[in-house]
Amino acid sequence: MIQMLKELIEYRDLIMMLTLRDLRVRYKQAAMGFLWAIFMPIVAICAGILIKKVMAVVAQHSLDTRGIISISVKVLPWTFFISSIRFSVQALIGNSSLVTKIYFPRAVLVLSTVLACLFDFSVAIAVLVVLLIIVKVGVCIYLLWLPLLLLLLILYTLGLGLLLSAANLFYRDIKYVVEIILMFGIFFTPVYYSAEAFGRWKAIMLLNPLGSILEEIDKVVVLHQMPDALWLIYAVLASSAVFIIGMMVFHKTEPYFAENI
Repeated sequence: MIQMLKELIEYRDLIMMLTLRDLRVRYKQAAMGFLWAIFMPIVAICAGILIKKVMAVVAQHSLDTRGIISISVKVLPWTFFISSIRFSVQALIGNSSLVTKIYFPRAVLVLSTVLACLFDFSVAIAVLVVLLIIVKVGVCIYLLWLPLLLLLLILYTLGLGLLLSAANLFYRDIKYVVEIILMFGIFFTPVYYSAEAFGRWKAIMLLNPLGSILEEIDKVVVLHQMPDALWLIYAVLASSAVFIIGMMVFHKTEPYFAENI
């Protein structure tokens, strides 16, 4: 694994080149250009607000501003995650000519895909920060935990992306399974609602590392609270484990990529 990380550092120029290529291909001849980076999160946020409103009406409660802000804050990491996984699954198959002709660490293809999605994520975050300032959410000392939480999000996403891209190379129906899971995954992840709403079933919802990360992001950004120590430690361990497993599986299967693509 250490050797794999060293190779990625050595090929950093190739990573940046492929990242820029992915961005150009994604936005080439797109009428909205980089506005697509914020269009999808806005659609997801509007859908969440609509669902939240319906739930509030059924429960005969008013829709509070904090709930809307929480949805906005958690939707952005979610959209980064699903877009990264969708593109990562196809990273090797979509670059078959490169995989079969020249040598370079194949993890570069997945990493550049995640970095391209991270660029979109950064654009959306910049817009969100402006909106949070407008609605006067405020800042607190607990925001210092945010970089760690975002790092965990990236590690978890990259590890899962490496694992699924390798699996899809050998079993081409993996991409269809992933699409189905991502389509309905938002209903099993605390994005549009808080895990607290499930009472004693809260722990089951937070066993999903992504759910734990999103809840802690909501706490430090919106609630201005200290992250829950237990679930933060769990998120660190789970994200690190997924990243390490993804790297190891990818590295072990890499010699067989060319002959199976």
